[in-house]
Amino acid sequence: MITKFKVKDFTAFSELQLQFSPGINILIGENGTGKTHVMKAVYSACCMVDKRNDRTFDQKIKSVFQPLSIGRLVHRHIGRGSGKVSIFRLNENGKESYISCTITTIGKAEVTNSGWKDDAKLEAVFIPVKDMLANAPGFRALYAQKELSYEEVYADIIDKAFLPIPRGKQDPKVTHLLNILKGAISGRVIEKKENFYLKNKAGELEFPLLAEGYRKLGLLYTLIHNGTLTKGSILLWDEPEANLNPKLAKIVVQILLELQRWGVQIFVSTHDYVLLKEFQMAAGESDLLQYISLYRDKSGEIQHSSTSHFDEIEHNAIDDAYTDILDREINNQFKGL
Repeated sequence: MITKFKVKDFTAFSELQLQFSPGINILIGENGTGKTHVMKAVYSACCMVDKRNDRTFDQKIKSVFQPLSIGRLVHRHIGRGSGKVSIFRLNENGKESYISCTITTIGKAEVTNSGWKDDAKLEAVFIPVKDMLANAPGFRALYAQKELSYEEVYADIIDKAFLPIPRGKQDPKVTHLLNILKGAISGRVIEKKENFYLKNKAGELEFPLLAEGYRKLGLLYTLIHNGTLTKGSILLWDEPEANLNPKLAKIVVQILLELQRWGVQIFVSTHDYVLLKEFQMAAGESDLLQYISLYRDKSGEIQHSSTSHFDEIEHNAIDDAYTDILDREINNQFKGL
C-alpha cells in the first residue's frame, strides 16, 4: 500500500507532501497542477518492486515522464539546482519503507531506498488517457527495437493486457464484475494473435472499430480477467472519463468501488463532475475514499487539501466551473425581465 508522496523541486512542484488512503484516492485540480505527475511518480516507484523490472528508479522515471533529459524534471529555477521525489509504502508486515530519487539539472541522479524491494512483487498498472489496445498488434516489438516518443506507460499497459488468464476456477467476485462489464459493452473481450476483439452473438468486432469509451471498459475487463487487478495490487487511472459517455460513469465507479473492497488501492485523476457525483452517491460508509484537491496559491505554487467527504472538498475547480455555468444560465434566463 502506498502511503505517502513527498517532493521538493520536482516537475511542477516546489514542495508538496500527500498522504494516501488505502482505498480510492481521487485527484482533482485545474490543468497543470500535477495530478498526472503524482500518479506517474507513484507508478514508477511501484515498478521497482516488480522482479520482472530491470530498470533503476531514475531510469523508470525518465521512461515514464519522457523528458528530453532527466534533468528537465527539476522544478524550474534560475541557475543550477536539484529536485527530489520520494514514495513511501507499508509492506505486508506493516513496516514502512521508501524509495527516493534526487535529480540535478545537469542530468545526474541518485537513488536511495529503505527496504523498498524486500517484499514480494507489487502489481501496479497505469491506465493512460489514450487507449492502446487498438494499437497493440506489433507495438511491443516496435517499442523494444526503436526509439519511439511514447511514454513507457503505453507499452506497459499493453504488456499487462497480454498477460494470460489464471488457471483454475474463476473467483465469483471476478465473474460478477466481468458480467457487469459484459452488459455495459455488449460482449466479452478476447485476444487473438495480438489483436483484441469484442465478442458477442453478432460475431467478433476488432478494437479499432469499437468506440474508444468501450475500449476503456474492455481494457478494465481484460485486467480483471487476467488477474492483474486483484487483492494487494495498485491501479492508477488517468482521466477515466475521457471519451466515455457520462452514462457509463456509473459503471466505472461501481467497478472501482468493488475493486477497492477487494483490497486494490486506486488512484484516479479526473476533471469530470459526473464521475465525482457518482462516487459520492455510490460509496458506502465502509468504503475508503479520499479527495485530494491540487491548486495554485497566490504565489503560483501548488498546494493541496484533502478530505474523505465530498461536501468538504476545498478548491474544487470542477464544482466551481459548474456553479459558474449555472449562474450564467440563470442570468441569461432573467435578462429582459
